[in-house]
This record gives sequence, C-alpha cells and structure tokens, in this order.
Amino acid sequence: MNAKIAGVGMYLPEKVLTNFDLEKMVDTSDEWITKRTGIKERHIAREDEFASDMAVIAAKEAIEDAGLSAEDIDLILVSSVSSEMITPTIACLVQKQIGATKAAAIDMNSACTGFVSAMIIAQQFIKSGTYQNILVIGTDTMTKYTDWEDRASCVLFGDGAGAAVVTPCPDGDGILAFDMGADGTKSDVLSIPHLKFSEEDLARRGGEKKRTFWMDGSEVFKFAVRVMCEAMNCALDKAGMTVSDLDLIVPHQANIRIVDGAVKRLGIDPEKVFVNIQKTGNMSSACVPLALCEAIREGKAKQGDTIGLVGFGGGLTWASLIMKI
Repeated sequence: MNAKIAGVGMYLPEKVLTNFDLEKMVDTSDEWITKRTGIKERHIAREDEFASDMAVIAAKEAIEDAGLSAEDIDLILVSSVSSEMITPTIACLVQKQIGATKAAAIDMNSACTGFVSAMIIAQQFIKSGTYQNILVIGTDTMTKYTDWEDRASCVLFGDGAGAAVVTPCPDGDGILAFDMGADGTKSDVLSIPHLKFSEEDLARRGGEKKRTFWMDGSEVFKFAVRVMCEAMNCALDKAGMTVSDLDLIVPHQANIRIVDGAVKRLGIDPEKVFVNIQKTGNMSSACVPLALCEAIREGKAKQGDTIGLVGFGGGLTWASLIMKI
C-alpha cells in the first residue's frame, strides 16, 4: 500500500502585518521587501496564540475534509520549530484538544523541511501496515522568534498552520517516490539559539549574541536553489518520471527569488508552481501544507494530478516527494 492525502486543513492568524506597517517599524519599504522577497503581507499570531492552538484548528479542518472523526486517527505527527513547551509535545496538546484518544503523538523538528519529511515518515508507517489514518501537521509561530529591529530578517516571517490526513491507497497512487537528506556541516548558517545559552555560548556557537532567528542569507540562497532542484530531480528519477510529468510543484515559500531560481534550473513552466508567499511570508513548517491546502481548494491541484512537494531548511535539511492526489 501507498499513502495518499485524504483531507487537508489550514489556519492563518487574524492579524495581518503589511509591508507598509513594517515601514513604520524599521528602515525598509514596500518596494524593497517586494523586490527581494515577493512578500506583501504576513499573518501574526496573538501574544496568547501558540503553535499548538493553530495546529488544532488546521487539524480539525483536515479530519473533517477526510470524512473521519478524531477517534479514527492512529498517529499525530507534528513538525515545528516553535513549540511553546519543551514538554508536552505539540502533538500531545493537539491530541488532547481534538479528542484523538487512540492516537500516538510525535513531534519532529526539521525546520522548513519538516512537513515533507513528516509525510515521508507517515508513508512508512502506512506501508508497513502499522497505522491507517495519520494526521500530519506543520505549524510555526516564527514571529515570536523574530528580531523586529533586523531589517534583513524581520520582513520574512509569518505565522500559520497546515495539516493533512494521510490514509492507505493502492500502489500507483499516493506517494510514489521521495528524497530526503541533511548537511550538518552547514548548521551554523541558519539558527534559533536556545534560551538557556549564555552570551558566551551564543558567541562561541556562531558569533551572534542573539536569542532570535539568525541566517546567513547568501549561503542559504545558494543552498536552497541548488538543493530544491537536486531533491526534486532525485525523487522524479526514483518515480521514473521527468519534470514534464508534473502537474504542479508546491515548494517551501521562503523567498520568491529562491523559488524563481529553482524553477529556472528545473526547466518547469512557472504556471505549474504554486506560490502564496505574497500573502503569508515564510511560515517555516507551515509553508508547504498551507500552500498545498490552498492549491487543492483553488482547484490548482486536482484529483488524479501528479504533484511534487519540496522543502529545505535549518540543519541544513531537505526533502521532496512525488505523489498522485
């Protein structure tokens, strides 16, 4: 058996922060942000709104969309870098709030790659016959870790959650192939330090005396464009396909220049690439599932289509998969 998506859900916080709002907060402009990132606005979680709260809403939508109940869920997999608790996990908090009393619950952290990696893990459980109905969630409150005085990074991030229910399907449908990997030698180019680090620890680990998000933008850009193409082509090779066989690619929504660079390298029609970064910003683990949900709801990803998902993120990590929906 393969694993297919049976239902999707999403959540975006009510508060919207536009580029014009940011002009009043930091030395930047709508023109500068749009040209360099493609972002026009992003959603910001309330002070009392956390990754688990958003995950719950997206999860309920996905379960309803799949025509299931919470008690039908066997496993909850959550990807996030911004859990409000060290323990319990977001997955356990979601289990409690939705009433998925029979489900095992696991969190994982592969940053922006996480949802695609979690989908690959879900497939393994389904192929082995261990679980039947798996809830996969990507949720992040990146703005809670944003340095709002750093004009280079504060314009990038938004908050949100996306979810998918994954169930068994016959071979030839669902997830057909995947690629997944990491390069820990580049772990210092993108980081969110732990709050317990001393100033000396922070300086020793990266020279940045910050407890907020930090990134070497040029290094991440070069890595992202290259690895998105390599990961997608690797998954296509394993599936016995070429990029022309894809009806749609849903990439991690990090930066429009990264997406455009990868599209050119892949040689795919830009019309086959789903982009919503202009209204969400970079939501880390939530980018791919939320974009996938929107693509399905807008009819840009239809039943029977062959689509590619690809993500890259801190670690540095990457993952891609090819699936029929």
